[in-house]
Amino acid sequence: MLPLVMVLLFAGIAGGSYLALQRYGSPLNEGTCTARGLGTSHRYTVDRVANAALISAVAVDRGLPPRAASIALATAYQESQLLNIDYGDRDSVGLFQQRPSQGWGTVEQIMDPVYSSNAFYDVLVTIDGYASADINDVAQQVQRSGFPEAYRDHETEGRLYASALTGQSGANLVCTLAPASGTFSPEGVRSELARQFPRLTEAGRVTSSLESAASVAPAVPEGAGATALAIDVGGDEALGWAIANWAVARAAEDGVVQVSYAGGVWDRSARGEDADTWSTVGPGTGPGAGDDSTAGDAGDPDRVVVLVSAG
Repeated sequence: MLPLVMVLLFAGIAGGSYLALQRYGSPLNEGTCTARGLGTSHRYTVDRVANAALISAVAVDRGLPPRAASIALATAYQESQLLNIDYGDRDSVGLFQQRPSQGWGTVEQIMDPVYSSNAFYDVLVTIDGYASADINDVAQQVQRSGFPEAYRDHETEGRLYASALTGQSGANLVCTLAPASGTFSPEGVRSELARQFPRLTEAGRVTSSLESAASVAPAVPEGAGATALAIDVGGDEALGWAIANWAVARAAEDGVVQVSYAGGVWDRSARGEDADTWSTVGPGTGPGAGDDSTAGDAGDPDRVVVLVSAG
């Protein structure tokens, strides 16, 4: 029989492991992301933040006001905790727990988060005055939930993440992640950009190109690939920040190690207080400072520059 002290020790280890998994998620997607504002902050696991980024991307892509994303995020957190689950009350599935029997689409369609987000917004935009009305009340008009006041509990975090992910609050999303493992391609980020911002990419308002990382990034961290994805937003600063924060939100999924835009840099390797904010770069701090190379200063501050892990 094990001594009591050993039992307590093992229990403590098991409990600590459970809490770590609750806080950081699976080892493959270890980490959390934080948005700040309104005198507070909220932290989500990376899988939830990636879904929040997608929901917000669809709003931005459709040209909807930030309030639309706030409503959608508060709704999705109440309905599924921002997880794309394949179960729910009766036949409810997906991020918004939409029901095939209520005309939201097939199970397969609803389980596609781009489809389900668009389906939510399709109904939202039919509600007069939704952009200025009470978030909870509008969400209830869309969802017709048996718990009509429940969306109110998630209004603050919905507003915080919507503000960051629609580009209204600048560099206001940070993620603390495990080091990237494996080799990733910037084409993966490019593919998701086209999937989640189809209208903007097809219309040419958002374009992207593969560039030498040394020529467009403010610095190339160890372990980053030699090729960067440079995303041109046509001078639309809010759109630039929306996509920059979106890329950070997808960092665990896409192996992103650095995102830079408009003189700000998110670095995956940052730890401690340095991980709480984006860093800034200025004249004389880039890799080309003091010589005739094309990089330097803030790299290419007019484009969102994304670097991924080279393994």
